[in-house]
Order: sequence, then structure tokens, then C-alpha cells
Amino acid sequence: MIDSSGVLPLAGFAVGITAARRADELGALLVRQGATVRYGPAIRIVPLADDTELHAATVRMLEEPVDVVVATTGIGFRGWVEAAEGWGLGEALVGQLGKASLLARGPKARGAIRAAGLSESYSPASESSAELLQHLLESGVEGQRIAVQLHGEPLPYFVESLREAGAEVIEVPVYRWVGPSDPGPLDRLIDAVLDGSVDAMPFTSAPAAASTLAMAKRTGRLAALVEALTHRVLVACVGPITAAPLAAVGIPTVQPERARIGALARTVSQALVERSPKLRAAGRLIELRGQAAVVDGQLCEVAPAPMAVLRALAREPGRVVSRRELTSALPSGGEEHAVETAIGRLRTSLGEGKLVQTVVKRGYRLAVER
Repeated sequence: MIDSSGVLPLAGFAVGITAARRADELGALLVRQGATVRYGPAIRIVPLADDTELHAATVRMLEEPVDVVVATTGIGFRGWVEAAEGWGLGEALVGQLGKASLLARGPKARGAIRAAGLSESYSPASESSAELLQHLLESGVEGQRIAVQLHGEPLPYFVESLREAGAEVIEVPVYRWVGPSDPGPLDRLIDAVLDGSVDAMPFTSAPAAASTLAMAKRTGRLAALVEALTHRVLVACVGPITAAPLAAVGIPTVQPERARIGALARTVSQALVERSPKLRAAGRLIELRGQAAVVDGQLCEVAPAPMAVLRALAREPGRVVSRRELTSALPSGGEEHAVETAIGRLRTSLGEGKLVQTVVKRGYRLAVER
């Protein structure tokens, strides 16, 4: 959607994406709204078709039939059936699945169940693991045997809640998340977050969030990254499970009502637009975006140092900000001369020299209308 000025809602914002699966889909949704996207995969998927754990879980389920099977992902459920076929157990597995009550976390899992010639008995409208768990607990699971297809990492809260309610749980690990084969893009994405050139970080899985924090910790940047994600960068998560590693270190997140990629992109867009400062100065309407400013409906690209100065001036529009304060606001610090240079570049970028006023011997202020 383009606003009345003709500027796309996310033009001027930079978004960092750490996802492995569906990164291109999420990126395309954000680019369509004008955002610049930087990719730094934090994880990769390792299939476990030959894994002894998956084979053992499958054989155990065939020897002792289960009452309920929870399919958490489409790719995982399909991979499980394909692996069983490779072992000569495909027909037997599908037969046992057909006798159980099949629960699907979302539409992809539903599609995989139906593709196997089966049908699900329940799928939550929210597509969330939390609602799926609530449905199971409310229906009563004491004495039941439940197989839970994992989606890349253990689901301790989900599994333990079922066990505490009296169920016997078989965990089915179909694939695992591991670190990226090339950590360079993620390393550079973290640098971009720290130098102020990334405005939002949407996460689609808990492993990606945990891996990003782990990379920062290994390289001595965890405290700085947590500070940036807490106070400056918008962090969005597709759901509460994804947000858990971030919440554990105090990073606040926004989440869509439905755990879907499209809803996540809309949440990022809405939140960035809502937090963008808007003010009137020298007769012009100015909107501050991540890496740019919109002046009377025209997008003006602004370099990092001038943009940092503009943000410092806009925190209290009209207040005179000293050169010393502005020096500390610069991304790499510097002398007062660096502030003068940044002010000059800012005036040029905005196309209006009167927007920023020089107050002799005191500093600078935005020419806001009182």
C-alpha cells in the first residue's frame, strides 16, 4: 500500500532476516512495501532420514500404536513418511497414522497429512503450538500415548505439559536446526544492527533467534546486540515460542495475532510506521524513517551520521542540542568538527537548509513551529 504522498510505507527502512526456510517469502513481502532487506541465515535444516533416533521412534510407534499424533510442520511430516518408505516401513506407518487422531499445527501440516491420504481431526485457527496444546489438555490426555513430530528442536514445554497431564509421549525428531554453513552473512548482519543500519529484525523460529544470540556471544557482542534490540531495533516474532530465547535476555518483541508469515510482515510494517517520529519544521512536514526522512511527501536518503544527528534533534523538537551532545550521538563519535560536517550533509540531504537552525555558541535545533 502506498500512502497519499506516493511513498511506500517501508521505504527508508532496513530489515534483517535470519530465517532458513521461507526467508525469500518474508523478504519479498517486505520489499513489496519498500523495505531494504538484508539476509543473514542463522540456521540450516539437516534432514534425519538416516538418523537412528527417527528410526527408533518410528519402530516404537509401530510396535505400540499411539492414540494421538501431532504434526507440527508440513516438511517434517512429509520427511517422516518419506524416511519410513526408505526403510520399507512407509505402508505400516501410514496405516498406524490412520488409526490415530491426527492433529495439525497449521495449513502446511494439514496439507502434508492429506497428501499422505489421511485426514486431520483438529487444527487450531491460530496455527500456534500453544492453542494445540490447550486443545489436547482440555480434551484429556491421561493414559494416552501421543507422538509429537518435532520441528527442528525439542519442544520441552509442549512435551512436559502432556507428560504432567498423564500422557506417554513419543518425540519424533524428523530434522534438526544447526548453525549456518557460512556464518559470514549472519556476522555481517549483526554488525549492521550494531552500527545502526538495520531497523527491524523479524524472527520466524526460536532456533534462529537463539543462534543469532549465540553468534553474538561467541564474538563478544552479546551485550551490545541485546542493547540494540531492546532500545532501538524493532524485534518481531511469529509467536511466543519463537520469542522465548529473546525474552530470556530481556528483549521485548511484537507478535502478530496469527502465527503466519504474512501476518508477521504486516506487524513489522505497522509497528515501524507507528514508531516513526513526525514533526513540522520550517513549514515542512518531516517523517523520520530508519535510514531516510520523508519531507513533504518526498523520500530523502540520509547517511548514518547525519541521520543520527537528525534523530538527536528530533527527540525534543525545538530544543537546542549542544555540539557535545550531538558528538556522542554520532555512530563513531568524533570531534565537534564531525558534527558540523554531519549538519551540513543533513541540510543537503533534506533539501532545505532552514530546517536545522544554528544557535550561535550553543548548538543546533530543528526549526519547529511553536
